[in-house]
Amino acid sequence: MTEAMLGRRTDQQQPREHASPGRAWLELGVVGLGALMVSLSQSLLVPVLPILPQRLNTSSGNVEWLLTSTLLVGAVAVPVFGRLGDMFGKRLMLMVALTALAAGSLLDAVTSNVPLLIAGRAVQGASLAAIPLGISLLSSVLPPQRVRGAIALVSAMLGVGGALGLPLAGLVGEHADFHVLFWITAVAGAASLAATPLAVREAPSRSGGRVDIPGAVLLSTGLVALLLPLAQGESWGWGSLRTVGLLVLALVLLVVFVVVERRVVAALVDISAMSRRPIMLTNLASLLFGFALFASLIGTSSFVEAPRAAGYGFGSSIVVGGLCLLPSGLLMLALAPVAARLIGLWGAHRTLALGALIVAAGWLMRVVATGSVWEVVIGSTIIGGGTGIGYAAMPTLINRNTPVSEIAAANGLNSLSRSLGSSLASAVGGSILAASTVTLGGFALPSLAAYRVLFAVCGAAGVAAAVAALFIPPGEPDR
Repeated sequence: MTEAMLGRRTDQQQPREHASPGRAWLELGVVGLGALMVSLSQSLLVPVLPILPQRLNTSSGNVEWLLTSTLLVGAVAVPVFGRLGDMFGKRLMLMVALTALAAGSLLDAVTSNVPLLIAGRAVQGASLAAIPLGISLLSSVLPPQRVRGAIALVSAMLGVGGALGLPLAGLVGEHADFHVLFWITAVAGAASLAATPLAVREAPSRSGGRVDIPGAVLLSTGLVALLLPLAQGESWGWGSLRTVGLLVLALVLLVVFVVVERRVVAALVDISAMSRRPIMLTNLASLLFGFALFASLIGTSSFVEAPRAAGYGFGSSIVVGGLCLLPSGLLMLALAPVAARLIGLWGAHRTLALGALIVAAGWLMRVVATGSVWEVVIGSTIIGGGTGIGYAAMPTLINRNTPVSEIAAANGLNSLSRSLGSSLASAVGGSILAASTVTLGGFALPSLAAYRVLFAVCGAAGVAAAVAALFIPPGEPDR
């Protein structure tokens, strides 16, 4: 990082020293609530998805679009909103993201029309940008000594939302109308939106300028072409013309995007900055963490809900399956201040490596310990703890190696890396679990061997993330 870059950062951090402790906690609480609601909205539908075709009188394929639409819009919104936040205001774009959460949730809360439900979920997808925007905003407005802890806490909300969302959705799915789930995120999202301009200051650094429309179109189209076959490949067939054609198109579009962005003055993505080793390795680790965490979500509740006759399950209810993940999310939250302290003592790159190794250890336990529910819970909790530590370190590494004028865009791309990891986990995990099955009552269920292969792949992803983290240059001390 150049001296000029460091100088600009130091100049813009001076006013933050005068924020009172009470004001700092209020800002953190408001941004954290928004991050929690966004994370919650992404997991709420997963447990109730199997019952929706009957309740909505539609096909399973149509219901799957309730997840796919959110994924596609989120992939586009995260990097674009991040860049717009750097240009015109991080708080402003955070409010736009929270508006999308509240509006999309409200639309879904008042309708049972499938196309409108999909549209509402697509609008919700834009809210995924709220988490990297919130991290970038707090990095800009909080006193420096509070930034590490704030980043760790907001990052933990990614896991807390998922851990809370699964049992909550299971409970609602069994005892109430699924529309209640959308009312929860609509009301809480609106409350967070209303509180943001009252409690949170705008970041002092705004670069202004013109929006890179060609870059935005190329990146958005390329990401949609990449993520759509990953989401639908299992139903389309991985060797189908549609799947292969879209993946090839994605590769071409993203290569063209890189070429174009290198020649644009005010690019959507600073390719030179993003290709620096610390940023590339952090984003690689983020992708691997995203893979491991999402596989834990899909490989824990379904595992314990499977019948014992499958050779591994416990016949648990949807609610119990979700509750098995609750300790994981709570540990992520509890470890947030510990992770912040470790970053100060060891450096963010070593803390990231530690988190990755803990994740790998948790997956090793999931491979060998399958005989009881408590073993599954302990294994998933260890994975959650390691993920929380790793997630806390990633924004610190991104912020430390990025110019102040590009922090929101850089955090957005880091968040996108995690989303890509989750999409890969869904695609790869689905294929692994479908490759080896047992048949019970006419239904095919994944075998124990298939689950163990998936868990081993996730453990290898954790080890790979640790290796990537250790190759990140130490850089300046983490203060």
